[in-house]
Amino acid sequence: MSSAEPTEQTGPALRPHTDRDRAPAPAPMPGLAESTRLLADSTTTSTALVADALARIESAQPTLNAFRHLRAEAALAEAAEADRRLAAGERLPLLGVPVAVKDDTDVAGLPTHFGCDGERPPATTDSEAVRRLRAAGAVIVGKTNSCELGQWPFTEGPAFGATRNPWNTAHTPGGSSGGSAVAVAAGLVPAALGSDGAGSVRIPAAWTHLVGIKPQRGRVSVHPHHDAFQGLTVNGPLARTVADAALLLDAAAGAHPGDFHRPPAVRASDAARRDPGRLRIALAWRPPLTLTGAGPDPEVRRAVAALAETLARLGHHVEEARPRYGLIGLAFVPRATAGIAEFAARHPEPALLDPRTRSALRTGTRLGGRVVRAARAREVRQHHRIGALFDGYDVLLTPTTAAPPPRIGTFDQLSAWRTDVTMAAACPYAWPWNVLGWPGVNVPAGFTRSGLPVGAQLLGPSRSEERLIALAAQLEDDLRWYDHRPPSP
Repeated sequence: MSSAEPTEQTGPALRPHTDRDRAPAPAPMPGLAESTRLLADSTTTSTALVADALARIESAQPTLNAFRHLRAEAALAEAAEADRRLAAGERLPLLGVPVAVKDDTDVAGLPTHFGCDGERPPATTDSEAVRRLRAAGAVIVGKTNSCELGQWPFTEGPAFGATRNPWNTAHTPGGSSGGSAVAVAAGLVPAALGSDGAGSVRIPAAWTHLVGIKPQRGRVSVHPHHDAFQGLTVNGPLARTVADAALLLDAAAGAHPGDFHRPPAVRASDAARRDPGRLRIALAWRPPLTLTGAGPDPEVRRAVAALAETLARLGHHVEEARPRYGLIGLAFVPRATAGIAEFAARHPEPALLDPRTRSALRTGTRLGGRVVRAARAREVRQHHRIGALFDGYDVLLTPTTAAPPPRIGTFDQLSAWRTDVTMAAACPYAWPWNVLGWPGVNVPAGFTRSGLPVGAQLLGPSRSEERLIALAAQLEDDLRWYDHRPPSP
């Protein structure tokens, strides 16, 4: 945890505690779309919604530890201003609605630790995604925890402790957008922004029973980085419903003038209300080559198979298929480690970094330059080879992870190599779509017999967000996964 002194504007850095009892269960917080309706109808106020979110966050922090920083005073002041604007008749997509963002995202006045220990100066300007959320009227209540530099599918570290899964606090919510996922799943905020460089939106969405959208590369700006993690990382929403995720995506989407990737606009919220039509869906159980021999846990396979049966019942043609992934990992590793090296090299106190991060820094430095350029040059051929699947199918369905959420501490004290092997065995399905830059949506697939959430991915070719969102919304209408909530923290 940062030890920075609280300021009047930003409020204190949040620290985990373990010595308080859980609070009584509050009424569920309204979702993103419902909050906008309540504000437009004058049924509630932004001040009430933001104050409620802040109280929930403070109450849950000792148990769940979802947030690194809160903007309590600033957020309440912005909520009061939103109420004045609403009373004057102004309407914006998210005017007065509280949301959270991951702590890899610059918010003016707050440091961006990205899961790291040590002191960092406050950001002087908002990232482009935050600027767009503010332009849509959203009130940013705080920044959520991430593992160090977003490398791993867990949200734990010496800088802030362990962020815990609200469905079972002995287990991780996943990572690296684990804090954002917990904030939404536990009902602390209506929706949150995360980032996904190897599944970091989709994995925690799967393990906390949420909808998580990894958009097309460039759909949501990663400015000030422009091409984060050598093009692997994108920003995307986490929410309890497809409509809420689509609304946040619409609000955050758009390029900064300096961005390298600028796909044409989509209308995600319109897609969430659209019939997807009858689709040809390929179901793939075999993950890309990871050298771990990992396949889906029987309970994950059971849940995803049931979801495939639901799709067939809804009228879609579903059959098993095998995407031609090839040796796509040879393109992923240089890009991922070079990206880590770029971020780690900017840390003012490298000795504070996890030994595994320092190992990745060394590897990324060796694989930078010519090797990473060659890895990126392979992307066009990978598009053709893997994209051939979509000559015969509209959507690819896979498990989001091979395993249910591991227990807190599973990755503690592992070497860099053992961490990578354990991670690849648990999460072998998500990362190829980051290499390709194409969109994917995690949808809840149910629960293990012990009550742990698991998920499934709907994956598509380039710029297919609208089709995937429409299909996810159809599934949601049938399965009503939003009716299931975790116990109160």
